[in-house]
Amino acid sequence: MNASPDRPLQPSSGCPVAHHGSEPARLYGPEAATDPGSIYERLREEHGSVAPVLLEGDVPAWLVLGYRDNRRVLDNPRQFSRDARIWRDWAEGRIEETSPLIPMLGWRPDCVSQDGEPHRRLRAAVTDGLRAAAARGVRRHATHFANKQIDAFAGAGRADLVQDYAEYLPMLVLTRILGLPEAEGRDLAESCARVLKGGEDALVHDGRIKEILGRLAERKRTEPGGDFTTALLEHPAGLDEDEVVSHLRLVLIAAHTTASNLLARVLQLILTDTTRLTGLIGGQLTISAVMEEVMWNSPPLAVLPGRFAAGDLELGGHRIQEGDLLVLGLAAGNADPEIRPDTGVSVQGNQAHLAFSSGPHECPGQSIGQSVIEIAVDVLLHRLPGLALAVPPEELGSTASTWESRLDSLPVEFPV
Repeated sequence: MNASPDRPLQPSSGCPVAHHGSEPARLYGPEAATDPGSIYERLREEHGSVAPVLLEGDVPAWLVLGYRDNRRVLDNPRQFSRDARIWRDWAEGRIEETSPLIPMLGWRPDCVSQDGEPHRRLRAAVTDGLRAAAARGVRRHATHFANKQIDAFAGAGRADLVQDYAEYLPMLVLTRILGLPEAEGRDLAESCARVLKGGEDALVHDGRIKEILGRLAERKRTEPGGDFTTALLEHPAGLDEDEVVSHLRLVLIAAHTTASNLLARVLQLILTDTTRLTGLIGGQLTISAVMEEVMWNSPPLAVLPGRFAAGDLELGGHRIQEGDLLVLGLAAGNADPEIRPDTGVSVQGNQAHLAFSSGPHECPGQSIGQSVIEIAVDVLLHRLPGLALAVPPEELGSTASTWESRLDSLPVEFPV
């Protein structure tokens, strides 16, 4: 993309926020927590499809807002590496080891931190393990835990479908997939949420997750089973201990946070639009079609971390320097007016959204997550006929972090 006459190519002095005149937008703090969409649109108006921003701790980055520019970054790992070891601010000591960004952006011995052959070797182990897990009854596990969660509130006639259902159900299914005790599920769900939220305790919760998963891997070496952990340990790729634990962490955090958020948003859409609820109950509408709409309009990760420029280049009319950090605006890209001039037009049947990323690092477990959500919605609607929102739709609120926007609550009522 060439610089347009009204948006000249921007200079850079090794920092994405250099020479832009005004105070750069922060993707954290009070405004970002309540109205991130307005920040994205303001940045698009001011800077075009790529904009300088500050992450937590005022760490500089480029936010990719345009759909086509997001695809260019995601599909070209030679230009935009996932390897944080080339991140200039990290390499030159400007990022503290205690930064809450490290759990999301720091290098780890997992497939999403590497490119090329190392990535292919590690991703093969993950893909094969997830495929085996799916064949061993993910839908059965989802049905079991959906019914168990509903049993806990079915007699009350009221529930909060975020706290009582969506927030924990995917994690409970993951405990079965990974080979963890069910009792670990709630604590792990809380720790995953705290890692995504950021803040001073993000590293503490990240450490807690790795400690639990380290014990799991150690146990599965002597007590193998038909689970994802055993599959990683026994895979021909020969993962070492750090690689096994890092991939367990990756799957746990990515699968739970995206699936729980997507489930909550699907339920929100169904319950705030009676035509969709009626269509699902009557069979005229599928849950997958509702999911598709949500993945366009409220992707479970609004901003995807992160890519690092492998060399000096141009993107969206800006000069990007080698080692610059880029974060991918999936929500902003899905709403890019260049590809969706009217966001009110139906996206049914269009799977070109960015919700699961793209390119070699596209989410390998998306089919498992979608299966869990389909079962969760189906069981809920069959178990609780007459399910309805208990508050006006406009009272529903969300809280965002740099990376995601989560529904605060979803109060419902139903006949007992």
